[in-house]
Parts: sequence; C-alpha cells; structure tokens
Amino acid sequence: MLVQASLLLLLSGSVYAGTTLWSGSFNPFPSVSAFDNWSWSNEVGTYQWYIHGAGPTSDYLALSPSYKNPADTAETNGLMVTIDSTATWNSNMERTELIPQTSQNLGVGNLFYHFSLSTAATNAPDILFFESHFTEIKYGVAPNPTNLQWMVSSQFQWGTPLVPGTWYNFAYDIDFTAQTVGLWFSTGGSPLTKVANNVAASTSTNSEDFHVGVLRIVNTPAPENWFISGVYIENGPITTAIGNGNGNGSTSIGTSTTSSPTTTITSPSSTPTATAPEYAQCGGNGYTGPTACAPPFTCKAISPPYYYQLNFWKS
Repeated sequence: MLVQASLLLLLSGSVYAGTTLWSGSFNPFPSVSAFDNWSWSNEVGTYQWYIHGAGPTSDYLALSPSYKNPADTAETNGLMVTIDSTATWNSNMERTELIPQTSQNLGVGNLFYHFSLSTAATNAPDILFFESHFTEIKYGVAPNPTNLQWMVSSQFQWGTPLVPGTWYNFAYDIDFTAQTVGLWFSTGGSPLTKVANNVAASTSTNSEDFHVGVLRIVNTPAPENWFISGVYIENGPITTAIGNGNGNGSTSIGTSTTSSPTTTITSPSSTPTATAPEYAQCGGNGYTGPTACAPPFTCKAISPPYYYQLNFWKS
C-alpha cells in the first residue's frame, strides 16, 4: 500500500537489482501546487491527489531537501505529510494520502514496494498508514505503542522503536502469486535486510490503492508531520541499497538530530489468535480479518459501513 523512482544502486556495483515499475519520486514536482494538476478528468502525473482535507494543498503537503533521507542522493526533495483536525476526508478520520497514478500492473508476480520515512520529536502520532488493504506500518497502537509496527491483516508481525530524526527504510516483499507478504528494513543509509519472512495474506491490488501518506483514526487538533522519500515499486530481485549508499541517514528535522541504532522485535512464533488487537480494524466492507475483540472491549463503528475498530470503548 502502502510506497519509486529513486535510482537505487547495488552496493556491490552500478547495476540495478530489479526493474522499477512505478516511480514515486518527488523530483517531477517543482512545488506542491503541481499535485493539484491531477483530477479525475485530468489524470496526469505520477500521483492521484484527492484524499485530504478541505484546505489548500499547502496545508497538507510540503517539499524540501530537508524532508528526504540524505542517503538518497537521487532525489532532490522529500515530502512532508501533515494531518490535523481539518484533514478529514469521507469520515471524521484525519487523512492525507497520495495514490499511484499509473497504467502499470502493480499486483502481479513478486514485487517490492519501497519507501523511507521519518518524523520529528515534536509530534505525537497515532497511525502511519501505507496500505494495500493487507499490509501497513502503524504507530501508537498495541502491542507496542512506542514502536513502528508492521501489521498484516491487522496482526502484529514485526516492530522497531521509533526514534525521532532517524530515517527508516522499508520494502514490502509482496508475492501476489503465492499470496504472501514479507518485510525488508534498514535505517539511515544502510542496505535493506529481510527482517520478517513472508506470511500468508490476501494480496490484491487494482494498482490504485497503495496509500502513500498518513491516517489518524482519532480526530484531534494536534498537527502531525511525517517525512517520506525513496518511494518506488520494483520487480525482483530486490534493490537493497538506499540511494547510492552515501550519507548516514541522519538529518535535522524539527528539533531532533538523532541517529541511534534500532532494535527489532520479531514476530511471535505462535499462531496469532483470531482476536483483533486494540486500535485494529474489526469490521467493514471488504474486511476479512478478525472480528472478535478481547473483553472488556467491543468492535465499534468508526465510519460505517466501511470501517469498524477496536479502541477504548468498553462493553
């Protein structure tokens, strides 16, 4: 769904590992107003831009070299994505999301969805949302609210502590034929390594449902900023280098200049229960995951009939 034209090189040479099918580089956008060139009657550019609040685009998107992973020298600017209480779309949830605009089939074979992200120390984020309706990165939710967590069908698989100012690089390893998804990960300018093996998932996409952006379930006036770069989708074998591999991946974003190593939390070895975790989706149109909730919590409508969630409501 989640998040393609950074010219990523192998650390061992000057050839590419895979073939880029769709590039989400922000290089073609001289300013955020260029995102407004896209519309349903004028489907131009590399991104669809319609999931956002009623304010001007500059309220929700910003471009700057300081918003990208400095290890990725192929990209000029990174993107700052902002949500606040005005960023509601089709519900009371706060959403600022871009969608690939492409004629490529992004749902066949073994593909790798790449993206890098960071945040600043002044934020108090709830959920970071890159999803193709079966895989996503979340923050602020159980079982480890202070970690970035990789979820498959709302079930925790892997996580790492979130350190503001650090760049986190991800690639969803999606095998659309085998119906599985795994995760590759690194920080800063380090090459990607596989941190979670592929697990079964209902892998499917219409090539227009990979959400590059942020979703916050609980509407709150506090603004939240996330920084995104290095977005592209390739077929295998995977490119593991970040940009050209130069730079330490630390940059001054907001008030933090941290570049601490992260520790990982492996997925549980036992089979996950069929109970939805706190904050997870538990119902809605097209949803096929767990609908049961551990007592004393219940599944409540957030945006019926599309989205039901387990949160703090007690039965």
